[in-house]
Amino acid sequence: MKWKEQLLNLTPYQPGKSIEQVKKEFGLDKIVKLASNENPFGCSEKVLFTMNQSPSFFALYPDGYATELRSVLANHLSVEEEQIIFGNGSDEIIQMISRALLGPETNTVMAVPTFPQYKHNAVIEGAEIREIPLVNGEHDLDAMLAAIDENTAVVWVCSPNNPTGNYVNESSLLSFLKEVPEDILVVLDEAYYEYVVADDYYKALDLISQFKNLIVLRTFSKIYGLASLRVGYGIANPETIRALEPVREPFNVNKFAQAAASAAIGDQQFIESCRQKNREGLEQFYAFCKKHGLQYFPSQGNFILINFNADSNEVFQFLLEKGYIVRSGKALGFPGSVRVTIGSREQNEGVLEAMEQYLVKQAAAL
Repeated sequence: MKWKEQLLNLTPYQPGKSIEQVKKEFGLDKIVKLASNENPFGCSEKVLFTMNQSPSFFALYPDGYATELRSVLANHLSVEEEQIIFGNGSDEIIQMISRALLGPETNTVMAVPTFPQYKHNAVIEGAEIREIPLVNGEHDLDAMLAAIDENTAVVWVCSPNNPTGNYVNESSLLSFLKEVPEDILVVLDEAYYEYVVADDYYKALDLISQFKNLIVLRTFSKIYGLASLRVGYGIANPETIRALEPVREPFNVNKFAQAAASAAIGDQQFIESCRQKNREGLEQFYAFCKKHGLQYFPSQGNFILINFNADSNEVFQFLLEKGYIVRSGKALGFPGSVRVTIGSREQNEGVLEAMEQYLVKQAAAL
């Protein structure tokens, strides 16, 4: 087989251990997963009602245009239906963009560390990757601009950024967009948009009409609690959407995912409740970090990156054996830290107690 050379050393996505795996490995009855930034409060009751009412037409293909979901979402966002593209999660839209614009003669600019699928897909397409280190957890937009040249095809901005939780403020983003050449696509990944409470966060959809080279990515996997159904979407000018549509696989969003997402949009009270509980949960972690002198990035997402000044795999393993699955920072570009999804108050209290036990153990070993 004549595989692409760049695939030979490319590591596939490595999912974390499942709840059942951890239960079996450590003989535990209860496991709390705080590793994948899922919504600990699940999804809206309206979604559950809709799914229970949905007839099981398993033999029929889903609506390839996602007509009902498209209409509901366009109305909710106050955009035209032709401005939306759907994906099997926003991951697939990242793949579509990479396939449509990147190749061996192009380069792409992104922060590092950031969401790894930007780089992963660029490697597959054979593009040159220009990674610009974060500064205090934030995108260095000036350095990203300096990295752009005539062969740049795509620039990626993750705001709030995964794994740090930092965001790009309105004035900085506006200045950045004005400097990016019009023939370069700027991808603004807002997977955690609904969790943001910062006063100076931009209104991305207002920028789309001003900047024809901007596409905004969002998802139903996070605050909407539909991660298992895989529904993401992009919003851009109709010309950009039309150019991407031939890359999209037909029937890429299944029937049940479309129905669930449509119902989820109709319960914004649930979204507001989750946003508020998430802020309260973050305050629990902030207080813990301040008490123990641990560095962290203030987060606008539903996760927090905490620096333990220790081997992050060791912290991860200690918490795992206590029944808490988090993400080691080693694979995220922060080898002394762990990233923790904000859970319910009870879940937060439990993992914070386990972290305190780790700190006691660490102090005793010194």
